[in-house]
Amino acid sequence: MKQLLTGPDLDDETLIAYYARPNRPTLRVSFVSSADGAMEIGGLSTALSGPDDKRVFGVLRMLADAVLVGAGTLRRENYRPIRLSPPRIEWRRAHGLPDVPTLVTVSRSLDLDPAMPALADAPARPLILTSSGAHRPDLAAVADVIRFEDPDQLLAGVRARALDHILCEGGPQLFGTLLAADAVDELCLTVAPLLAGAGASRIAAGLPAAARRMRAAHVLRGGDHLMIRYVKAS
Repeated sequence: MKQLLTGPDLDDETLIAYYARPNRPTLRVSFVSSADGAMEIGGLSTALSGPDDKRVFGVLRMLADAVLVGAGTLRRENYRPIRLSPPRIEWRRAHGLPDVPTLVTVSRSLDLDPAMPALADAPARPLILTSSGAHRPDLAAVADVIRFEDPDQLLAGVRARALDHILCEGGPQLFGTLLAADAVDELCLTVAPLLAGAGASRIAAGLPAAARRMRAAHVLRGGDHLMIRYVKAS
């Protein structure tokens, strides 16, 4: 057992190194929760976040080929088009990546509004993953619709486009589906210094899944927030 000591502030280059892209296809999941395990305050996760958590969030997006999010979270959190700051775009260009990651959303029912800014104003054409047989030409006009039948094959259409480094930003039902498929390689979890009390949702939901052992690759502290990166144990 070791005490976590306070060290020097991390510059951007060092922070990027902490979350460096692995040399293999990887699914990272990013969540913020309260100290007692809640994923929301008043229905939104923004109340749990802080400046350093947002900084890590920005780095994770910069490193990703695709940002994966459930349709419910897309609507509830009022997602905006994925855009990066000029320095982060320059970093991606220097590393042979397109200017922004591709937005990928999962909607089993295709209950999405094609006019929502996250889709209609996206700088890179989004992908919609669905098991629905519904025909939605209006959605096909703003995104590529990819159908899947088996949840274990949920990401096959994303991987087929050479989008190897996927960052999942929720929500809990999608996280639960990915856990059940044993598809999660990393969990980047921010623990906020708040106690939410009973009633709030946890970060994973859905059918029970087998426990999977992870190891802590690092623990960073920003103010009273802890940023923990867990990776799948070999």
